[in-house]
Amino acid sequence: AASRRAKMAAAEKRGVATAPAGYTALAVKFGERQRSPHCLLVKEHQVREGAGTTHPPRRTLFVLNVPPYCSADSLSRLFACCGSVQSVDLCEKPALGEKKEKLASKFFNCKTVTGFQVAYVVFRKPASVQAAKALSREGPLLISTESHPVKTGITKWINSYAASVVDREELKAEVDTYMQEYDKKIAEEEAKAAKEEGVPDEEGWVKVTRKGRKPGLPRTEAANLRLLEKEKQKRARKELLNFYAWQHRETKREHIAQLRKKFEEDKQRIALMRAQRKFRPY
Repeated sequence: AASRRAKMAAAEKRGVATAPAGYTALAVKFGERQRSPHCLLVKEHQVREGAGTTHPPRRTLFVLNVPPYCSADSLSRLFACCGSVQSVDLCEKPALGEKKEKLASKFFNCKTVTGFQVAYVVFRKPASVQAAKALSREGPLLISTESHPVKTGITKWINSYAASVVDREELKAEVDTYMQEYDKKIAEEEAKAAKEEGVPDEEGWVKVTRKGRKPGLPRTEAANLRLLEKEKQKRARKELLNFYAWQHRETKREHIAQLRKKFEEDKQRIALMRAQRKFRPY
């Protein structure tokens, strides 16, 4: 193992990229002054037959060890020499199913990527995948150019901070658009409910809703489940307390005996207060 690490270190020092079995190492640089190249591990993306995926086999290149400052546009320009690139998808970890829909919001539910990522580069022709793997025979590829620079280090931090400053007008416009769509959705649901009111369904049931000056809020499925759980716990406590009929009778008898005992104690206290002439009911 020590000799293997020594060979890999010597290869990286000479600028030759090494890769684990099944992968091809591409040496890339993010600047002309960068001395040591960065290795991207690539292979042809393979999926099981019948598995639905947005990354078609034979035309998709799977890329590992993608730095967080490397964007999809940078990868698209890097592999453009191998053929026409259809799409580039960056993920935090390898995807197991369908690609999730990208969030349209710029301000909400935005997750900042802090570590290395994986990428799926989809070409228009299958031959481009083999051409991309053949790039390992060339020297270190330069990703950052004068026309399309990749910002790293302090420059990237400054740009990230500048991008984190929220534009009030843009935020207000997005919130207003969201609220308009929400109001439209609520209005459509109310119109649909009013149209279906009093109309029996397939089984003959008629949906009844509460109306008035203060109509009740519609219960969601989660609220109904919580209500059912509370009722279930209440019944369980009652059953455990008086499981048998004789236990229920004994509980009633004890309660009546306590009431009688308290009544006798109150009578004695009143009699004592009358004897001491301290009882003034009026």
